[in-house]
Amino acid sequence: MHCLRLRLIGALALATSLPAFAAQPSALPQRLIGAATAPQASFDRFIVTYRDGTAAQGSAQSAAQVAAVALGKMSFTTASGARAAAPVATHMRKLGIGASLIKLSRKLDATQTASFLARMAADPSVKSIVPDRMRHAVKDLRADDAFVPDDTYYLKDQWHLRAPDGTADTDDAVPNFGGSNVAGAWSLADGSGITVAVVDTGITAHPDLDTSLADAGYDFITDPFVSGRADEGRVPGGWDTGDWTTEEPWSDNCLMEPSSWHGTHVAGTVAELTNNALGMAGVAYHAKVLPVRVLGHCGGYDSDIADGILWAAGGHVDGVPDNTHPAQVINMSLGGQGQCSADDPMGQAIAGANALGAVVVVAAGNSGDDATYYSPASCPGAITVASVGISSRLAFYSNFGKPVAVAAPGGGVYVNDASSGLRASSGFVYQALNAGETVVGDPTYGGYAGTSQATPHVSGTVALMQSARLASSQPLLSPAQVLAVLKQTAHKPKIAVPAATPAGAGIVDAGAAVQMAVLGDSYTPQLSNGALLTGVSSFAGVSTYYKIDVPAGARSLVIRTFGGSGDVTLQVKVGDRPADASYDYVSAHAGNAESVVLARPAAGTYFLRVLGVKDAQNLSVQASFIAP
Repeated sequence: MHCLRLRLIGALALATSLPAFAAQPSALPQRLIGAATAPQASFDRFIVTYRDGTAAQGSAQSAAQVAAVALGKMSFTTASGARAAAPVATHMRKLGIGASLIKLSRKLDATQTASFLARMAADPSVKSIVPDRMRHAVKDLRADDAFVPDDTYYLKDQWHLRAPDGTADTDDAVPNFGGSNVAGAWSLADGSGITVAVVDTGITAHPDLDTSLADAGYDFITDPFVSGRADEGRVPGGWDTGDWTTEEPWSDNCLMEPSSWHGTHVAGTVAELTNNALGMAGVAYHAKVLPVRVLGHCGGYDSDIADGILWAAGGHVDGVPDNTHPAQVINMSLGGQGQCSADDPMGQAIAGANALGAVVVVAAGNSGDDATYYSPASCPGAITVASVGISSRLAFYSNFGKPVAVAAPGGGVYVNDASSGLRASSGFVYQALNAGETVVGDPTYGGYAGTSQATPHVSGTVALMQSARLASSQPLLSPAQVLAVLKQTAHKPKIAVPAATPAGAGIVDAGAAVQMAVLGDSYTPQLSNGALLTGVSSFAGVSTYYKIDVPAGARSLVIRTFGGSGDVTLQVKVGDRPADASYDYVSAHAGNAESVVLARPAAGTYFLRVLGVKDAQNLSVQASFIAP
């Protein structure tokens, strides 16, 4: 999980109609948890892909034997230095992606793990092998009191859903430049007809959440230690039974803390019930949430998460009934260290979900580091999300880098979204939660901050986009098309993202994204003089349009495209959108470096057409002039 936590706001019983809030504290105790970012020191579970046609690929006994042979070639000793027997290898199950989960009778340390991986990789029957890593929570900031607002919670607390127009936040009078403009999309879409799978800790009952698909969800955790159940095995239902770690002993990199109810909070951002005179609002409030439990005590294993992803999208997983409510969007506010390639189990699962039409949205991570070195943030096919605060500043905790597609409001911790200093009394992301310290207690509300909170803003936006497509009798957008729209409609942060920490195309703009999803080619966003639009994607044969107003007396109008990969043609027309045989100016060269330069342009609205000759990625578009 990737979140920073502000302690729960007063408990709400299911029978009550309005939440009770207590007074907000002037200072919040901070708690940093580093377990999620520390490298895992030892492993006893490995995901192995055996080559087609080999005995190990078709037989559990043969698969275990290959591992046993590799272990038999290694030397093991006791703490006193005496020779010890090799661990016993057991074939646990086949994953949905076709790989096998091999479990050893005891953990291997880092040196032994490296040796085992090398010996297994050298076996001709083994195509690939990776440790089955645990993904952990990244949480911070927990305070024991909260406040009683005397106005609507949406208007008071949910800056993150509103337009980034500089309107001051009512608590700290902080101008809102980091919002996702969800309010600008609600006149067009509400999420109807779309299912969003929240692959997380599960969900809890809450009067402000639609949990009608909770029983249809599934608990994919197999390890009893992680699941909290007495036996191994998966069970129906996506309910969260708690992920507390408050008693010893726990694993070597799992710290003591109460239950997070993380999946409930994430589900609230995606689709909390709205316009019901209760609590908070959600992004796609008529979408259905399908909870898939993959995280429990101390986190969750890649093998369980990979199966959960594929199942959520409608793929088959042995030993589990097929999902009768396949998700069009999958939210994963989870992760940990490790690079992800297309061949990795997580990469294969995401590719399988994409092939089934599901858009997979993942958190970049909260380590203030390059997301290239985190999984599933770096997985091909994932839409990776960084976090900004209310000021639009990239959050100090947010991961960044090439894998990031867009940013979204995840909340700040300190005043002005600084990396330290005075604690902010607002600026967190508030949604549904639960008051239980360990097991499920009373439903409540609370604030978190993190890329975990940024991610469901994007997942909810995608649900709005696809819902609007259904309402207008258009086919759903493909995952690649969704990504292109999100990038092309993202708004630029008022506080520029440092070049050393790139965070995608900008901050998600739900209103603009839904408009473009519905209008397609007829959508024509306005460019500002000199503003650089980056991260634009273009597809062969597809046109993207922009416009800029040029006043009388302006000089040196320069309209250009540049950077990235692929090939585009630039057409410009005054007063109307260009078409194949109707434009005033054109630039058509090999590649993306196209420009139209006018020394003394006539006053008017100049329309740009960026026509894809070949698929283009990370293109920049700019129109600038010298004002009169």
